[in-house]
Amino acid sequence: MDRLNAIRSFIEVADAGSFTQAAEQLQLSRLQVSRHVQEVEAWLQQRLLHRTTRKVSLTSAGEEALLRCRRILSEAAALEATALNRRKQLAGSVRIAAPIGLAQHMLLDAVTQFTEQYPQVVVDILASDSYSQLVDERVDIALRYTEQPDDQLIARKLLNIGSVICASPKYLQRVSAPQTPADLNQHNCLLHLNTSHWSLVKHNQPQTIEVSGNLKANDVMTLLRAAVKGHGIVRLPCDLANPVIEQGQLVPLLTDYHVPGSALWAVYLSRSYQLPVVRQFIDFLASCWHTDIVRP
Repeated sequence: MDRLNAIRSFIEVADAGSFTQAAEQLQLSRLQVSRHVQEVEAWLQQRLLHRTTRKVSLTSAGEEALLRCRRILSEAAALEATALNRRKQLAGSVRIAAPIGLAQHMLLDAVTQFTEQYPQVVVDILASDSYSQLVDERVDIALRYTEQPDDQLIARKLLNIGSVICASPKYLQRVSAPQTPADLNQHNCLLHLNTSHWSLVKHNQPQTIEVSGNLKANDVMTLLRAAVKGHGIVRLPCDLANPVIEQGQLVPLLTDYHVPGSALWAVYLSRSYQLPVVRQFIDFLASCWHTDIVRP
């Protein structure tokens, strides 16, 4: 039963003293209004109206119910008005989990623009290269690099981000740049934890190369800084590498080869009852990040 509509019908009948007039006012059939009143009576398990061929009047129980039903409708209207006002003003908070490198650059820039546009929004960023637990950590949106998101989550693809293998001029002054993927075996490679190989593609022929080095980290920004300091060769996502390459701090290597990247997705738990600020922020990211990022 739609109790709010049933309550509206009951109040209208009580005010008009007529099912017919109430039906006209509500733009419903007399039968619908009658059924609504019966539903309210069944819900409260009390007779609320005296019905005669000439007049409809309230019982004593109906008089008490009428007062409380008015309050229910008033509270419902206030709640709807508050929700509408929130949607118009876009107030509230959104909690976002993202990889550290993404959080420190692209996401931070997007959040800055978003909060300038919607100053009543509060954004919490959880920066970690480990996957956050959406329920346990109360995460509204998780940004993840993956080709296939978890099928138990709702996912929206934001863009594709390429990868690039690079090193600093300082490192390349000490050693010769690799000319083929196999040459990487002779170099100190800076690796993400649990990584022991890199993939490259040329003429649609993929190659997987075992790589090793004296530094591993679970944070890609640590690897980037180590590469800039000349500690070795690194594979980086292009969103982080491109600005550093443009500044001349890193040099792309093996440029005849394609280094597979990954897609960036926004994942979240459910579309049902999703706060307007969450929907709006995902839409905002999609509009900001609509162009794939590849190496310069």
